[in-house]
Amino acid sequence: MSGRATTRLAWGLAGVALVLIVSATVVSSAGGTGVFIWAITVVFAAVGVLIALRQPRNAIGWLFLGAAVGAGLGALAASYADHWIDARTGPALLGETAAWYGDLSWMPFILVPATFLLLLFPDGRLLSSRWRPVAWCAGLGIAANFVAEGLHAGRISDYPQIKNPYGVDSVAVDALQGLAALTLLVAVAGSSLSLVLRFRRANGEQREQLKWLAFAGAIAAVTLVVAVLTWDQIGETAANVSIMVSVLGLPIATAIAILRYRLYDIDLVINRTLVYGALTATLAAVYLGSVLVLQLVLTGLTRGSGLAVAVSTLAAAAVFRPARARIQQTVDRRFFRRKYDAQRTLEGFSAKVRNQVDLASMSSDLSAVVAETLQPAHVTLWLRERT
Repeated sequence: MSGRATTRLAWGLAGVALVLIVSATVVSSAGGTGVFIWAITVVFAAVGVLIALRQPRNAIGWLFLGAAVGAGLGALAASYADHWIDARTGPALLGETAAWYGDLSWMPFILVPATFLLLLFPDGRLLSSRWRPVAWCAGLGIAANFVAEGLHAGRISDYPQIKNPYGVDSVAVDALQGLAALTLLVAVAGSSLSLVLRFRRANGEQREQLKWLAFAGAIAAVTLVVAVLTWDQIGETAANVSIMVSVLGLPIATAIAILRYRLYDIDLVINRTLVYGALTATLAAVYLGSVLVLQLVLTGLTRGSGLAVAVSTLAAAAVFRPARARIQQTVDRRFFRRKYDAQRTLEGFSAKVRNQVDLASMSSDLSAVVAETLQPAHVTLWLRERT
């Protein structure tokens, strides 16, 4: 395919996705589609266009564009189904079909990245030809799951007032559903294993690229678990927003890794994330703990909780700097040992130089510090003689 045809195809798919999501907003009787599906469609389309235009041979860009079109089509189907249920105008088969597809439309932008993105990242090719069965399991598993869910008899999950117009009450459908689940399990496990093996074998540029996807995937996994466990405490809206933001980090991290992985130092990003994540949790614990304790202590002295909140805020502010320094030191020592050892070596050398007057001893110490911290192939120290 020529460069011009590739450009037209990429922009055409992105345009189709945007037209679909805008049409869904117009059709929706609720005044618009959800922010989540809007963000998924726009971000996937934008990342897909960027990758497809700069690296058209990389299949990941086209996967993102296909997922964006699927998300937009699903949003339009769900919006029309809601409109048809509320107004009851238009062909019944079209409304039921829209509800049917809207219930299944999550698969393209959830299952495809969960399998093929891990298999093909970052160059758009499999690790080796031995991984083709895993790719076949992913493709057949997604297709079989779509067909099995689409033929499942009974009420539609997202629209319990509508009976599945294409449902088939048969044992074969249940068997296909079980086979699809097993195939998808093999595909997801195999895709994850492929990414791990690729990271272990990679070096240089590809290793840095893989760190980006691993970093975004770890954040998404932790956020999902925390949101599910604290669903009742933080509320449905906060949980959905946190999950949405973490999932959207996957295509963004993919774009940075494939196109401009040198734009940011991933090790620095990971370091800051660990430090400020732990610092936020520590300050929240200090604040909430002090509020609860002070409210119990001051119950007999004051009716309101204003004093407890004020004192807790001051306590959290006072803890900020020492807590940040301690957490930074712990993170460097535990996860960035080379940087931590180099810093300790330089601090020791600085303290020693203050009292060192012997030039030969200082030269030896300087050469040792450079060799230990920078680890060069050769160290030479030149001193200009006094004329």
